[in-house]
Amino acid sequence: MFNVKWIQDFIINGEYYFSKHSDQERQNDNLTIREVEEALCRCRILEYYVDTGRGESCLVVGFTGGGKPIHIVCGRREHWLVIITLYVPSLPKFKTPYERGEK
Repeated sequence: MFNVKWIQDFIINGEYYFSKHSDQERQNDNLTIREVEEALCRCRILEYYVDTGRGESCLVVGFTGGGKPIHIVCGRREHWLVIITLYVPSLPKFKTPYERGEK
């Protein structure tokens, strides 16, 4: 099971990678790799996913040094943390970085 310290350790040790999809989303949202690292080092787990077709994963929210919220879905592939997808949470999907909006 994922926990915040596990995620932080992988980021600090550089034992992570972006999926092709997550790197494209990062660029679409004009986020730097450093901002994603900052968010993951200051994250909180919002949801756990047992298996959504990509293995066990979790949704975290973290904030850049400038205070921008980022949602990041993290998984594990062998001995690596993989960043599956990421985005800046916004209405209507999210009311706040921590609370889902209308469905």
